[in-house]
Amino acid sequence: MKKTLILGGFSLLIVQSFASISLACNGPIKCAIKTYNGHYVTAVGGGGRITDVIHTDAKKIGSWETFVFEDSCDGDSYINYGLKTVKGYYLTAVSGGGRITDVIHSDATQLQAWEKFKTISIGGGIYALQTISGNYVTAVGGGGRITNTIHTDAKQIGNWEKFKLECGLP
Repeated sequence: MKKTLILGGFSLLIVQSFASISLACNGPIKCAIKTYNGHYVTAVGGGGRITDVIHTDAKKIGSWETFVFEDSCDGDSYINYGLKTVKGYYLTAVSGGGRITDVIHSDATQLQAWEKFKTISIGGGIYALQTISGNYVTAVGGGGRITNTIHTDAKQIGNWEKFKLECGLP
């Protein structure tokens, strides 16, 4: 888009280009989250929980293994997503992240700061999920667990912080 602005006899040509930055929100997209060792992340009961919230041992995608990634539309250079469970609850990184116990809840009904996760591309369709505090989500042991499944205290991306997002699910 080009605009001409005339100020005190001088004309300035203002060129606005939005090719590299989109201010529009991305539509929601349904995804499954696959851990480093090939298991899927499960929102136990489809969400709505504060204990026994996440398992990482699913071998196939069912409804509890799907999450709707909703753009928070806050204009950050990385998109902050709310991860909504099949029952319509958001995942919450308790205290914004940095925890190894009482890590994730799935009972939030509104997308607030603790419910935002950045998707950091590693390449090859692999992503890290970063909490609002800057820590990374860890699938303990690379996945395959029903207890002590998730931490949010990682400061660097290792193998256990890598996830494959399988998106475009019906």
